[in-house]
Amino acid sequence: MYERLNNADVVLVEDDPFGAAAARYILETRAGCSVRHFATPHDALESLQIEPADIIISDVRLPGMDGLEFVRRLRKTGSTTPVVMSTSFATLDTAVEAVRVGASAFVQKPVTQDELLAELDRALAAAPAPASRRNVLAVGAHPDDVEIGVGGTLAMHADAGDTITILTLSEGRVGGDPELRKAEARAAAEILGATLILGDLEDTKIEERGSTVDLVEQAVAQAQPDIVYTHSINDVHQDHRSTHRAVLVSARSVPDIMCFQSPSATVGFRPTRFISVENHLQSKLELISAHRSQADTREYLDPDLIRSTARYWGRFAGSTLAEPLEVERERHAVEVRNVA
Repeated sequence: MYERLNNADVVLVEDDPFGAAAARYILETRAGCSVRHFATPHDALESLQIEPADIIISDVRLPGMDGLEFVRRLRKTGSTTPVVMSTSFATLDTAVEAVRVGASAFVQKPVTQDELLAELDRALAAAPAPASRRNVLAVGAHPDDVEIGVGGTLAMHADAGDTITILTLSEGRVGGDPELRKAEARAAAEILGATLILGDLEDTKIEERGSTVDLVEQAVAQAQPDIVYTHSINDVHQDHRSTHRAVLVSARSVPDIMCFQSPSATVGFRPTRFISVENHLQSKLELISAHRSQADTREYLDPDLIRSTARYWGRFAGSTLAEPLEVERERHAVEVRNVA
């Protein structure tokens, strides 16, 4: 009867253990769903960023944040997963606000089994097609730049099965032995399962045109990216600024361009997207440690500082740890999946 629900992956956000048990029983036995239950919206958001669901059921009254804020934060990640909200304390204003923030439907408890399943079935019928695997291109001026900026985010893309390409424009000669630094870059890419493209532009003298644009255009043609991560323009390092400008020209056909924070970023760095990396900070630290010649000598690569920085940005993401991004262009919604 509810064919769309059969084998559907359902995330249930409900702090009442008895209500959660009853809903889970209905979904699993009557509709053949696979159910993941979370008692707090924070835990649900973290899981959804890594592994998406086909549909979400969320109570309105929840610990830590209410269901409306949960949906707001979910939509900020770019997720289009349908959400059916439920509450025993429904008002017209709450129902209107639920739809406004992005809920697919709103039901008042108590609700019969058939009413709940029918509402979920309708929400699935109206849902957009699920996102496919994505091609990701991360562009850094020097070895270790992308790992510092978006190491956790790239680890999530890797867990999602997305195809990752890293373009490093220079060999980092000013920062150390170029052969060693290239070997370290290869080791980090291998951890991610990423394709590494190594350029040989002159460190500290990367330009925003000419050979830089050519290198990025070649990487774009090879990777066919859906999203590009690169340096912010708000950075005191000349190579980082030139890389940013070259990427905007070379990746003009790419739907989404996001800019990460470097240790040399200025106070002008103003992120509006925050990717929770609570489950991937350790992966980021492993990627950075692969660049041992730098990790052992640079104070800004100290693991405690990296954790503290992620903890600071986490407060904007509603999570413990996050990576910040400036949205340069976003034609398609960003969804980091394991996703995610």
